[in-house]
Amino acid sequence: MANVSARRPATPVATEALGADRFAASNRRRLSAPGFRTFVGIAARWGLSEEERRLVLGYPSRSTYHPGARLAREQGEFTLDVDVLTRISAVLGIHQALGVLFADTAEQIGWLREPHDAPLFGGQPPLRLVTSGTLDGILWVRRFLDAARGGIYMPPNAADAGFTPYDESDLVFA
Repeated sequence: MANVSARRPATPVATEALGADRFAASNRRRLSAPGFRTFVGIAARWGLSEEERRLVLGYPSRSTYHPGARLAREQGEFTLDVDVLTRISAVLGIHQALGVLFADTAEQIGWLREPHDAPLFGGQPPLRLVTSGTLDGILWVRRFLDAARGGIYMPPNAADAGFTPYDESDLVFA
């Protein structure tokens, strides 16, 4: 019979690749103010109310949200928890994906605010999921847009609408 105590548990690949130190207070402190400043800018661009901004962040109290916003504006230092930083990261990803998929701000905001017929949104605007207060809602929109960037589901934008797919005659091997 094998010695069970001599076996070493397998270390998950994700732990090796990312490392638990990414959650260290020093890393969170380094990312918190710039991340929060960027979030406030994106929220203003999207026209989010204070209530919607707080919902995106996990609904901190007003007495927590406003001092954080002030410190971020003043280049102060503070440390957000992992959940809030994850939410901010997802919002940054949504903002980036919208910039890739749509040529101008009006189209980006329109996509967020207009009803969408994808099953994920159930006829509601994607922004409703983003401001639902759940991390899942934000991540679903982020993943949907990442898939759209990869060519899955959404029709091409104006720049790509007339693109003719490549065929074998276009391939040249030298």
